[in-house]
Amino acid sequence: MPRVGLSTAAVVSAALDVIDAQGPDGLTLAAVASRTGVAAPSLYKHVAGLAELRALVGVRVLTEMTERFTAAVIGRSGDDAVAALLRTYREYVREHPARYAALPLDPLHDAGMLEAGKGMMQVFLGMLRGYGLTDSAAIHATRCARSIAHGFASIEANGGFGLAEDRDETYEQLIAMFLASLPR
Repeated sequence: MPRVGLSTAAVVSAALDVIDAQGPDGLTLAAVASRTGVAAPSLYKHVAGLAELRALVGVRVLTEMTERFTAAVIGRSGDDAVAALLRTYREYVREHPARYAALPLDPLHDAGMLEAGKGMMQVFLGMLRGYGLTDSAAIHATRCARSIAHGFASIEANGGFGLAEDRDETYEQLIAMFLASLPR
């Protein structure tokens, strides 16, 4: 009999708590079971195993990010929207570095995360339509934007910027360089 109140969503939430506390490598069924107050075999009523749980965590993180990105760009356009999205991306990673690190680099090649990954991509592609970018050009620009946000935020989250210069200023310079690369 499943524990009252335990559901797949609750198991995923517990997994995120484990990741937040112990990092992505700390995610085990035993750790989630301990957090939910059940024996590890009881989790199989809600998830097929650790691989499925990791995929469900990825979907949840992608969904959280997509919701934030969407909220950041709604009512904005052009450079204002791009800058808001890039700042929001960095903010998410700063707030949830372990969750972000738990994502695969290419969720579009994971069947369990495909739809959530496409949802996030649509935010980027929709924002870039204002520059007349479609098809291949929009994909290239999306990759550039993601590389800026992912690269900077990942290095920052791992303590890779040790010099005294203001990281916010550096990030704003990166945003300005990306905006300058977009068609006018």
